[in-house]
Amino acid sequence: MGGCFSDMKGGKQAVGGIREAATGVEPQNDAVDFFYKTQGFQQLFTRVELSLSASNLLDRDITSKSDPMVVVFTKKRDGQLEELGRTEVIMNCLNPEWIEKISVAFQFEIVQPLEFHVYDIDTKYYGVPAKTLKLRDQEFIGMASCTLSEIVTKQSRRLTLRLENKSGNGGLRNLGAITVHAEETVASRSVVEMVLRCSRLDNKDVFSKSDPFLRISRVVESGGHIPICKTEVINDNLNPKWRPVCLGGHKFGNFTASNGNPQLSDSLHYIDPHGRLNSYQKAIMEVGEVIQFYDSDRRFPTWGFGGKMPGGTVSHCFNLNGSSGGSEVVGVEGIMDAYGSALRSVTLSGPTLFGPVINTAAQIAGQSLTSHNNTMYYVLLIITDGVVTDFQETINALVKASDLPLSILIVGVGNADFTSMEALDADNGRRLESSTGRAATRDIVQFVSMREVQSGQVSVVQALLEELPEQFLSFMQSRDVKPQPRPSHFPQASTSTMQ
Repeated sequence: MGGCFSDMKGGKQAVGGIREAATGVEPQNDAVDFFYKTQGFQQLFTRVELSLSASNLLDRDITSKSDPMVVVFTKKRDGQLEELGRTEVIMNCLNPEWIEKISVAFQFEIVQPLEFHVYDIDTKYYGVPAKTLKLRDQEFIGMASCTLSEIVTKQSRRLTLRLENKSGNGGLRNLGAITVHAEETVASRSVVEMVLRCSRLDNKDVFSKSDPFLRISRVVESGGHIPICKTEVINDNLNPKWRPVCLGGHKFGNFTASNGNPQLSDSLHYIDPHGRLNSYQKAIMEVGEVIQFYDSDRRFPTWGFGGKMPGGTVSHCFNLNGSSGGSEVVGVEGIMDAYGSALRSVTLSGPTLFGPVINTAAQIAGQSLTSHNNTMYYVLLIITDGVVTDFQETINALVKASDLPLSILIVGVGNADFTSMEALDADNGRRLESSTGRAATRDIVQFVSMREVQSGQVSVVQALLEELPEQFLSFMQSRDVKPQPRPSHFPQASTSTMQ
């Protein structure tokens, strides 16, 4: 046993757990983190953990199967490759699932090219630590390349790539495929120790007893499983008791909340017991109290995104009021109540995806074109800390929505880098362009950073709503919609009144 989940040492050593730190994980420096937080700086990157597996690898061995290992590189600006980390070696396996993870700092604003090189490790290097192996002494199986953003923007956070040779093709042979799964992680001081044992196992050997081991996997957001730990192999034993397995908190983490823990006072979502409003509540109150007067029934669909629901799944567009029957709440007070209730029942998570909530609002706006005969116009207010993952998908959604009676107001809270948000606001005169090359019909986005506005003389509401009338008129004019005639019961103004 051991086979496809083994390491270099005969496949009998334990792999994973906090005793064997994942390749490339940098130690957390609390002093540095504390200094930057006290100075008002936020991290401009998030750490992503890559899990790797492969299928149908080309067999380079003659008397047995290949012993594969993956080396992950990033390509620097000068074109040189820099190694990020290596997996363990898995013996005699053409469909490996590696346990060692590769940690990468994901920076949204930078294109980060990755290369995955798969090697067959020579048998004479059994027992040698993977990180000390010289790659020139190993047999190259194949390689694949992509950008980090291609992985993290997939709905499943999983990308499968066909292996090629160094010339950029597979030739006449199928070299196999590699699958990369990305998860955002957070360091944790919490540790879980588990003691595992089995009894009366079924004997799978003929001339001796089975040699059992346990593999521990974790369920990911998309519903699949990734291995995180393997115990040692215990020879000839049907009632094994393995050495304690220790897992750090980051092994269980899925995506972290860039807004911080809402229980802590430095979080953007912190609910002050004395009634002081946090940044999100301020934005809701200031904008909502103005715009609610333009909605006759004051019923507002209200959604959240990037939250882990009570069932454990992460939703990128959920009803903030917790109802499965509808998303509407009444008035600004209803929005505030739904927000506070959601913080108590939904775990802050991620990644931050705008696409789903924009598409949901666009669907409502699109339906009104036939049901309300161009008499309705919608405004979507998005409040965010600025860390957006699905940038191109968001642009695609905005371009599609530019034909609809919809404007989108984005309020940035906190001290994050809002460069990406400003790029969505086409104030420079350039229309947004989708991935298919289609340009937006009109500008429908207005972005305001609360941090910058609060330091000036203009209110958040003034800065946010100043383009809304023009956006409204541009849509109505494009549809040749004229103002409705004054109702007959509405009193006509006298000449003296108009003077």
